[in-house]
Amino acid sequence: MESTQKKTISGKNLPENKFRAGPIVATIWSNSAINKSGEKVAYKTVSFERTYKDKNDEWQTTNSLRTNDLPKAIVVLTKAYESLILAEAVTGEEA
Repeated sequence: MESTQKKTISGKNLPENKFRAGPIVATIWSNSAINKSGEKVAYKTVSFERTYKDKNDEWQTTNSLRTNDLPKAIVVLTKAYESLILAEAVTGEEA
């Protein structure tokens, strides 16, 4: 498993972790924002997608799932959730 530290290359936010089951991917991102009190707060988000090749044999992504994709979606989202909760238990910070 990758480090829980925020990673950047040339100022671009890189994923904290990715979980893949075939074409289904859940990606954990570290983010930050300024709250109404002016304090910087950190939070995590999870993006979710399915990859496929189109009729021109080019890779594409979508958030739409087929019926057969659902079990894999459950697995990758469960793994992402476990990773966030375990990191929270270690650091004491909410994911």
